Order: sequence, then C-alpha cells, then structure tokens
Amino acid sequence: MIEGIPVEDDKSTPLSEKFSNLTRSNIKLLGIAVSMVIIMLLVSLQGWIIDDIVDEIKKDLGIYDRVPVWERSEWPYITDQANGFVMEYGDYELLETENEWGSTHHFVNFDLPLSEGGSAPNGVVSLAVWLPNVPEGVTVPVIAEFGPYFDEVSVETPSIEVPGTWLGQMIIDQILPHGYAFAQVSVMGTGRSNHCMDLMGNAEQLGVDAAVTWLGTQDWSNGGVSMIGKSYDGSTPWQAATFGNEYLKTIVPISGLIGVMELMWKNGSSEARAPFMHNGVYGSYGIDGDQEDIGNMCPDYIIGPGTGVAAYMWGGEVAGTYWEERYFLDRVLQNYEGSVYLIQGMHDWNVDPHMAIPVINQLIDAGIESKGLFGQWDHDYPDRPDYHFDRSGDGRGREAYPQMVRFDWMQDLLEWFDWYLKGVGDKPGLFVEIQSNQGQWRIEDRYPPLDMETISLELGGGLINVAGGTTTILPNGNFGPIYETEAFTEDIWISGLPRLHIDVSTATVGGQIYALLEDCSEDGVCIHVGHAIMDLRYHEGGTQEQTWLPIFETINAKMEFFAMDVQIEAGHTIRLSLASTGEDYLPASTSSIVEISEGSGSNLLIDVINAEDKLLFNPPSCTHQACLDWLNQTV
Repeated sequence: MIEGIPVEDDKSTPLSEKFSNLTRSNIKLLGIAVSMVIIMLLVSLQGWIIDDIVDEIKKDLGIYDRVPVWERSEWPYITDQANGFVMEYGDYELLETENEWGSTHHFVNFDLPLSEGGSAPNGVVSLAVWLPNVPEGVTVPVIAEFGPYFDEVSVETPSIEVPGTWLGQMIIDQILPHGYAFAQVSVMGTGRSNHCMDLMGNAEQLGVDAAVTWLGTQDWSNGGVSMIGKSYDGSTPWQAATFGNEYLKTIVPISGLIGVMELMWKNGSSEARAPFMHNGVYGSYGIDGDQEDIGNMCPDYIIGPGTGVAAYMWGGEVAGTYWEERYFLDRVLQNYEGSVYLIQGMHDWNVDPHMAIPVINQLIDAGIESKGLFGQWDHDYPDRPDYHFDRSGDGRGREAYPQMVRFDWMQDLLEWFDWYLKGVGDKPGLFVEIQSNQGQWRIEDRYPPLDMETISLELGGGLINVAGGTTTILPNGNFGPIYETEAFTEDIWISGLPRLHIDVSTATVGGQIYALLEDCSEDGVCIHVGHAIMDLRYHEGGTQEQTWLPIFETINAKMEFFAMDVQIEAGHTIRLSLASTGEDYLPASTSSIVEISEGSGSNLLIDVINAEDKLLFNPPSCTHQACLDWLNQTV
C-alpha cells in the first residue's frame, strides 16, 4: 500500500527554543562582525583573508547564507531531533483563523467530462489553506500536498483542516514563517472531494489541475505553486505536471509514481498486490454508506479489478486505455515547464527506484531543471532517524546508517522554494546526490553517470556455477542455478543499472526469471545488493510482447536490475542466484521450464566508477539518540 508515514513531533519543546542559536539577535551580531571586517579592509588586508574571517564568524554565530552540500558537515544544523530543521526562523507567524489549527476550508468547482460518470459534470475538490500573517498587499507562493489520506486516516488527520503529522506540520512550523502558504488537497473520491476514487485516473488528474489553478489565482497568492509529498502524495505532483499548468513552478516528488502500472509491474512481471490494487486497497475511500455513494459509480472504478487481473494474465493493456491514462512521464516531458526536486529511497520496498532512475536523466535531457536526492533509506523521507533505523536491515540499507539521515533536508527545501517560487537567494545546485550502500555520499551530474567502465562477467566463465546443480529454472520454484565470481583483488564501486543478458530456451511461450545479486565476504556472509525480474514474453525489454518457438529457439533475455550504488571490497565476491520468482512478485501466469545457456551469450554487465574522479562528501552528523545508540553498538 502506498501511504503516508506519520511522524511524532516533540511538542514539548517550543519551536522557538529549537532555533535558540539562530535568533535575530545573532543577525545584529553579524552586522557588527561585518563592520569589523570592513574596517580591516580599510587597513589593506587581502580580500581572501576577509572572506575567510567572515565565514568563520558566521559559523561561530550560527548565521547561514547558502552553504554547498559538501561543506554542510561543518555547519550547526539541528541534528538531535526526530526530523530536520531550517537554519533560521522566519519573520512571519501563522495567520489565526476561526479554528484551532489556523486553517480555512474551501471547495473548488470544475467541469468533469460526462464520460467520467459518477458526479460528472460537477467536479468538487476539497482543500484547506494555512497563510502567514504578512502585511496587507503582500502576496506569497503556496506549497501544497495532494493526496487521499486527509479526512480518511482518523487518528492523524480527522479532517483536512488538521495538518498532516508526517510533513504538513513541519512545513507550517518551519517554511511558512519565511513567507509561504501551505495547502492540503483531497483527491477525487476522498475526504470531502466528490466523485469516485479514480486511482490517479483522468478525473483525479483534472481535479488536481483545477486545484493548482485555484491556488495560483487567489488574491493572497503570488501565482507560484509547488507540490510536495511522498508515495501517493508524491505521485500527484507528476499528475499536475502533465498539464503544463502556468502556476505550477516546481514539484518535489518523494517516492512518487511516474505511472500506476509501473508501480506494480516490471518487464511484464507482477507484484502480489497488482491484481487488486485499485478497488481492493483504495476502492473504499469515499464510500461511507450514504446516498451520495452513487457518485462513486464511475466506469474506471468498475473495470479497475478486471484490468489488474488482465494485466497479470497477459502482461499489459488488454483493451481500452486504462494504464495509458495513468502513465504520466511522457506528458511531463512534453508539457511541463517548471523544475523537479526528485527524492527516492534506493531500498524502497513499496515504490521501486525505477520511478526515479533513470527518470532523472530523462528530465535533464528534456531541458527540465532537476535535482536528485537518492539515499539508502526505504519508503521514507530523507530526515527521519528513527524510521531509517527501524525499517532497514542487513543488505537493505543498514550498512549506510546513520549517514543516510539528511538533517540538512528542510533547509535544502527552503533554498529550493526560495529560488523557484520567489526568485530570491542563490540558484540551487542542479545535480544528483547519491549515497552508496556503505553510506558514502557523492555528487553526480546525472544518474546513472556517464563514462563508467563496464565489466562483463560470463556465466560459466567469470561467473562460476557453484550451486543449483543444473542450469534449469523450474516453474514457480525458488531455486535455480547459482553463480559466483572469484574474489576481487581490488575494491570496485558499482553504479546505476546492471544488466543480465542471458540466452534461454523454454518449454512453452512464457516463463519468468528472478535474479538476485549479493555481496559475499571472505567468511561466507552474503548481503543483498540488488535484484531483477522479467516475464520472458517481454525478453527484449520494454512493453512489447514477443513470441518464439519453444524448445527449438533460443532467446536472449535482456534483464535490467533495479538501480543500485554498491561498494564491493577487495577479497569479496559477487553471487548471482536465478529462480522463477522472488521478493514480492507472483509466479508467472505463463509458467514454463527455463533452460539457461552458459557461454558468450550470457553475461552480467556491471558499470563501475572511479572514486578518485568524484566529489565525495559527508552530511551533518546525526546526534539523535537512535544514531548514537547504533554507533555505540558498532564500535
């Protein structure tokens, strides 16, 4: 299930105290310090000495301009709380309203095509807005989170007027005081928005676009809208970007979907949740047993379960345009004129990293100003030390803890919004911050990076058959041949999208291959570093189904692993295990015995970087108790 993750905030400590070292009085001290520097200039000190003195005074006083990411470990970020914080408190308080949360509720009306059924043509979107108390006539940009969970999760958000504990409260506390509005928006069929729960279909997309326009045209708005969120709430920004809406200036998708089918299928192979995702998981949203439920009788809601089962059986779109309607990236690349700050967990168990990699390169190549932040967390935000620890394990991110915790993230967001919504400050760096599975961060211009060395390991050659007995993969079984390299004589650093191209023959037209890649130490302990899966009807890759003559014809399955960034130590080996299924994937609907052909047509291709050519950096050190406990345990 794609969902928001609630975070407990420390309500006992006033926000002002958390900024105790970053007060406005320090700005006055900075003024004095800068004056001293000017005096020193008058006595002919060299310019570079003055710059160094100013930087040191700022560090001592906790005063922040914009610090490059590779220098942030030296600056006084707040690193002992449950989440990150901006460096300085803003000038504005939250504007008080009639309710205790400082919000106002609104309905946005828009036209729904009659073909959408349900409540068409009268679409209604429900949203809530929080405003800063700015002087009369001052307009502000708005940061919005769109999703299905407001009014639906009774404990965290009993109504949309209550800020979400997972992200909304942080934005209201930390970014709104810098002159921003915040909004929460219920997608169609959820909360008090009418119609059916369309699961990211056309009706939902039109409602998202209408709400963006409404937010950008209010008298308090400067016309700049940003969308941010994780999971489902990280998918709605992609929906909005498909329209090229003039008010949408920037989006921050966090583990969001570039398409619904892409969430649950990879090369024709189906996750266990895929056949029932629409109605089984989200279908009850918006249904409460009253007479208004008739508004949920939409065509796509009715056919949803059938499309999921059909895609499992036959691998793709059987009839109609259900999945095509729910694919966003192609329209984003064609229509969107804003910027993208793309965030993804490399160990996300829910929204796999192919939603971001190589998507970041496609955005760059389309001329969309983009930044990537890819850490070794799972389905989470970048700055949550408790969740990062609790939801990681050996080979699933634990080796990168606590360096994965990015306490500079909220400040990073503020800088991003300042530039793209207000046009103030310095332009953020448009690059990718990528973390290896062993915790090391670095900068790349794009990801996967260019100019890597490719190592080819042949099955039966550089990869030796060490177990499994034969080269046969039985249908619906968890066991098949296992291959392993000799011990590496030097460290290697694998980056991007390894490929496994293997010659196979099948008993019938069908079959499936799951490939597991592991890093094995000298004492035989192996950890997961990556995996791939393919329904052999899609052995050329992509979405086009192929056919062949079983038994008589050999095909080459061009498998691609999910993105990984992996450091392998000298003395370790790489192990490749093949089976018919694994992880949370279903057995193939077209089960078949698969025979692997070893030799020159079957190779594992891995791309490696030279660390000496890269800009490595460390983020601000985590001093949260969870981090300290783990570090003490590992010493």
